[in-house]
Amino acid sequence: MTKKILCFGDSLTWGFDPEKRTRLDEDSRWPRVMGKILGEGYEIIEEGQNGRTIATEDPAEGEKNGLKYIGPCLESHTPLDYVIIMLGSNDCKRKFAYSSMDIAGEMQILLEKVKSYNEFRCQNSFQIVLVSPPVISEAIKDSWLGDSFGYGNATKVSSELAGWYQQLSAMYGTAYVNAAEHVKASDADGCHLDAGNQRKLGRVIADCIAELEK
Repeated sequence: MTKKILCFGDSLTWGFDPEKRTRLDEDSRWPRVMGKILGEGYEIIEEGQNGRTIATEDPAEGEKNGLKYIGPCLESHTPLDYVIIMLGSNDCKRKFAYSSMDIAGEMQILLEKVKSYNEFRCQNSFQIVLVSPPVISEAIKDSWLGDSFGYGNATKVSSELAGWYQQLSAMYGTAYVNAAEHVKASDADGCHLDAGNQRKLGRVIADCIAELEK
């Protein structure tokens, strides 16, 4: 029986090309790379949205609130075997003025919603993989995203997320991947992953899924 993996994230999951500012091809997006490694027995569902936040409204960019969308998303794709969540980068934007603890608090609410849906609607049929995003680098200062993210503060806040997410993973019994240990943001904009790093992340998360299958 084919197993279904939902990849829920932002532009890092959508596959935003930091140099061309378009979408990377299927062979260079981490969910697709992961799927090819895992093989034909897996169906990969890409649910990345540019600008998506964990739980914050963003009137300037439209309907980006992940907390509002996750429920309908889970319902439309159920039954699922894995739900991979990688969010938090957009919550580092200057206009939100969040600390890393604030962002972790948002993630906790999202995880509670996903866990409740799994328990009460799906008989705990799927496993959750929480991924802390790569660190926003200092290169963002001189990029087109610099003003939006507020330069150095975004780097500081994003670098602190892994510690919080690891704690949340332990609290909620999820699998955990620290993307920052394996990949780094492109110097082209300091935020997004180039094709090589996308492929590397796909391999890392494929290894995580393979371990969970044992």
